Amino acid sequence: MTTISTTATPRNKWRALTLIARFVIRLVIVIFTAWFTLAASYQAAPGWKWPVIAAGILIGLIAVLAVGRRPVLACALLLATMLLVSYWWSSIRPSNDRDFAADVAHGVTATIAGDRITLYNVRSFQWRTTEDFDPVWQTEQYDLALLQSVDLLNSVWSNPAIAHTLVSFGFADGRHVVFSAEIRKERGEAFSEIGGFFKEFELVLIAAEEGDIVRLRTNIRRETVSLYPLLLPPQIARALFMSYIEKANALAAQPEFYQTITANCTTIVFGLARLIDPGIPFDWRIIVSGYLPDYLYDRGLIRTDLPLSKVKKQAEISSRAQAAPILGDYSRAIRPISDGG
Repeated sequence: MTTISTTATPRNKWRALTLIARFVIRLVIVIFTAWFTLAASYQAAPGWKWPVIAAGILIGLIAVLAVGRRPVLACALLLATMLLVSYWWSSIRPSNDRDFAADVAHGVTATIAGDRITLYNVRSFQWRTTEDFDPVWQTEQYDLALLQSVDLLNSVWSNPAIAHTLVSFGFADGRHVVFSAEIRKERGEAFSEIGGFFKEFELVLIAAEEGDIVRLRTNIRRETVSLYPLLLPPQIARALFMSYIEKANALAAQPEFYQTITANCTTIVFGLARLIDPGIPFDWRIIVSGYLPDYLYDRGLIRTDLPLSKVKKQAEISSRAQAAPILGDYSRAIRPISDGG
């Protein structure tokens, strides 16, 4: 009786490994070609965009076909292309010298003299529509000794999981200044989540009055905006303000690209907070910024004397803002009377 061995021979093992290796190489080629196609669509010069994309797809196709018969050639072609693309990609540098859209034409900068902070280019636009506004940029002075509150604002426009995050600092004289990390669009550009992965926009730190940057969202864009007073010790509030100042001056000296995941409005806040307390744990809700209030609630950084659902409900300010007189005190109008303002 003949016994059939079920043990794979070395030859069969080698054949299986070869098939797996070829599949992996093909997968890498396809992924890299897809990435290059997107990168070129955002970064190639207009007249060269489609020829460059076509050339990239053609090279990718040749490499995929070569894997079966000439895997070494395919790998060499892939490596050479990767090196060439890496050189091109590294040559794309951020700049503060472009024809930027009016609302991000100036990033904030600051000088420090003891507790006296002078902010340059504080935005104070008067918005009638998103396209019709009076552009006003001001120089303002703030006394850190008078800093008495820090509020986090979350603004949701469509998907409740995605929100824009702003931080407002309130002073005893009744003034508030809001810091917001934003994409720095050029004139005619529109925001693109995909473009944010491919160096489409610079990052800019805007400082603005609440009657500008928050009212734009509550009254003009009709977004759902929530305001959460942060429970921070005075020294932490002060350090957070100073970290914004340092980031603003750093961006003025060395521009950076906005990145949809790693350098956006919420991750910038988290990064600044970690400068103050390196032990703050990372959490998925920092990326999915619509759930940032849940994270703050779990960390005890906002009020926890009520269930989270009620805290969120009380934090919504859009209806109050829309009901307030246009010429009234916007900062006072969006806050409950018991919270001052």
